[in-house]
Amino acid sequence: MVSKTEEAQLNRLESQVDNGGGGAWEYLCLVRKLKVRRSEKVLKYGMSILNDLSKRSSLGPEEWTLYEQVALAAMDCQCLDVAKDLIKLLRKAFPESKRVGKLEAMLLEAKGSWAEAEKAYSSLLEDSPLDQVIHKRRVAMAKAQGDTSGAIEWLNKYLEIFMADNDAWRELAEIYVSLQMYKQAAFCYEELILAQPTVPLYHLAYADILYTLGGLENIQTAKKYYASVIDLTGGKNIRALFGISLCTSAIAQLAKGRNKEDKETSELQSLVATALEKDYKQRAPDKLSLLTTALKNLKVSS
Repeated sequence: MVSKTEEAQLNRLESQVDNGGGGAWEYLCLVRKLKVRRSEKVLKYGMSILNDLSKRSSLGPEEWTLYEQVALAAMDCQCLDVAKDLIKLLRKAFPESKRVGKLEAMLLEAKGSWAEAEKAYSSLLEDSPLDQVIHKRRVAMAKAQGDTSGAIEWLNKYLEIFMADNDAWRELAEIYVSLQMYKQAAFCYEELILAQPTVPLYHLAYADILYTLGGLENIQTAKKYYASVIDLTGGKNIRALFGISLCTSAIAQLAKGRNKEDKETSELQSLVATALEKDYKQRAPDKLSLLTTALKNLKVSS
């Protein structure tokens, strides 16, 4: 993740280059280092260097890195003829390179030649079965074609090999949620929580899914995970506070006649209401009346 300092540095360099102050190469190096996506600027600044023989020659071996960077940016900007020319130069310089092979496959993908791109990726995987980039491109290609079931299949195959890739687990979870496959999405978030138990976002998403699934046991567990979000964020997550309020109200309805549960529900509801009212008074006092009405509707009648 890019820090505010790094982003400010990148923006300063971008402004400097735009205003004729130089620093295009430094900007391109920083974009690569931070792994950010500013394709239009990369294409513009990169081509200005590649079209200048003296500037290009001064880069030494880094010249080929720039060709690759600009080719990727050109595909991103749908300047496919530019990308094709750059990739041809790379292929001429590195005739046996698998890395250039990936660029050629990505160019086919950018053109919408899905069958040819799939064939190219399959061929590359035969030689490098553990290449993460190629596996991820297959997922991206399925999504680009609107093939959700294909994306799920490729993601599951990818996670069989790279089980520690949290971004892939989250992407799979989001696809499952979009298809209302909540049990499968819950499994993905369980994996994420096991891998990174201190990330509030995972606890919150898991609690949302359990609440959506419904049933006394799921809602009781959802309440616990909303509570863990409150704990991890120092009580500052409004969504989790509302989640607890909804859960306590639902549990009270599902567990009527259990005195202990009723008492705990009433006490917790009161604590949550106090925390929410305090936050709304500070941040959105004009919405306080709406909050009060909503909380009254959630309270359990005695």
